[in-house]
Amino acid sequence: MATAVPTSPFPRVGTRKKHTIAFLLRALLLMCIAFRHVVALIRICCHIVICVPVGSVLGVARILFAAANERSLWCMNQAALGRSVTGTFTGDLMVGAMAHSWRVLVQGLTSLVFLCARADEYVRPPPSPLVLTAHDKPATHPQQVHISVVGTNKMRISWVTDDRNMPSVVEYGKSRGNYTASASGDNATYRYFLYRSGTIHHVTIGPLDPSTTYHYRCGKAGDEFTLRTPPASLPIELVVIGDLGQTEWTASTLSHIGGADYDMLLLPGDLSYADTQQPLWDSFGRLVQPLASARPWMVTEGNHEIEALPVVEFAPFVAYNARWRMPFEESGSRSNLYYSFDAAGGAAHVVMLGSYVDFEEGSEQHAWLERDLAGVDRRRTPWLVVLLHAPWYNTNQAHQGEGEAMRAAMERLLYEARVDVVFSGHVHAYERFTRIYDNEADSRGPMYITIGDGGNREGLALKFIKDHKSAHLSVFQEASFGHGRLRIVNETSAVWTWHRNDDAYATVRDEVWLESLASPKLVMATAGHHADEL
Repeated sequence: MATAVPTSPFPRVGTRKKHTIAFLLRALLLMCIAFRHVVALIRICCHIVICVPVGSVLGVARILFAAANERSLWCMNQAALGRSVTGTFTGDLMVGAMAHSWRVLVQGLTSLVFLCARADEYVRPPPSPLVLTAHDKPATHPQQVHISVVGTNKMRISWVTDDRNMPSVVEYGKSRGNYTASASGDNATYRYFLYRSGTIHHVTIGPLDPSTTYHYRCGKAGDEFTLRTPPASLPIELVVIGDLGQTEWTASTLSHIGGADYDMLLLPGDLSYADTQQPLWDSFGRLVQPLASARPWMVTEGNHEIEALPVVEFAPFVAYNARWRMPFEESGSRSNLYYSFDAAGGAAHVVMLGSYVDFEEGSEQHAWLERDLAGVDRRRTPWLVVLLHAPWYNTNQAHQGEGEAMRAAMERLLYEARVDVVFSGHVHAYERFTRIYDNEADSRGPMYITIGDGGNREGLALKFIKDHKSAHLSVFQEASFGHGRLRIVNETSAVWTWHRNDDAYATVRDEVWLESLASPKLVMATAGHHADEL
């Protein structure tokens, strides 16, 4: 009689080995097939290069590049959300490795392009890893919410939805969940290569009371947000950061900013560092949303917002203008790249200039600036602040001389208007100068401050030139990440402080008191103090 052989509920070791070998053989076969297709594609491209005009070849190359880039960033976004791309662990591992390799390649190529454009540029340390902030909510929910002031008592609410059918409506009120008013606005999308943005909404709400907390909801869906309007009189506190990016350094800067109260944030250019990789604009908007949805962010453009390379033939500033609309029309400007606005009920006038728009005498920006400054009554407006991207005075080895042409064209206008302080970015370090006019110390000129140390992926500009012609005008320099605060106390006095990120506590690294140049006493700002090097 035959004896029954007991069966195990578990597969035998030999069976597992067979399955593993079969999987590896299939993977090897797929790699061989993929390799054959790549070789075939290369042969086709070679024939195209020989037979087809160069312009068409570049067009095809742009499409292929964009498709690969968008798919790569999509894969990374899915991974950040914990979602499978292929349905298998091994497949996700392989796709993730390829996507990250592609990102490193694109970042390298982008850096090479900018380096070639400025061959004598300062070479920085290796870049910091990006902090990619994913959107893990339904397509109908608002994301990338940020606000900006419009006129004396209104606020523009801007946000993005993946669902392109959502209404451009904001409901708001002074109590949570109790919306006593609403406003409608407009929306648009833009294309860049094969990338198509979500719907970008802009709605202006108001009139609003000063120094008041409002609760609001965008598009009648998603979370409720809270904002506080700026004060209608002094004092007022302005946070200033430049060259922000979206790295671990950026996250540290934003954490330090959020650790203390303020009324408004000013950013003199270089926001997302997307550099043609459009999904990075989305992740940047999500990264800054907790702060940018609560206090107005007033920004101007930097070189990383241009996003127009020689062979691409895309108009510059497409993403920036679509996403970060500023109140340029209200200030009589024809361009979103330069504008002005009043703060603290007109006690301060802030001018945002464009370093990458025509600025020579005879240009629209030059004529606009002349009109704008002429319209400022310093008896009513004791404080005049200017922001731009490329610094006019700079002793750092990075970006030497890049702001000189603009300085030559516009410095006289600022001097005659008695501008109190000029903030710039571009150089990834902190530097403060004394009051200057035309390369000489002048108690009637603006104080110049470079604050391009927000946390960008390119790293810090570590080298200052000791024997630079402006070295005797430079009061304080340090290559560290951080942010600054300008607290305008009253009509005559303001205090500027610079906060370094790597301090364990809210340590002020540099501090200086300023006296308004509208004051009858035109004296030098009091000497700043700073702590010893740690």
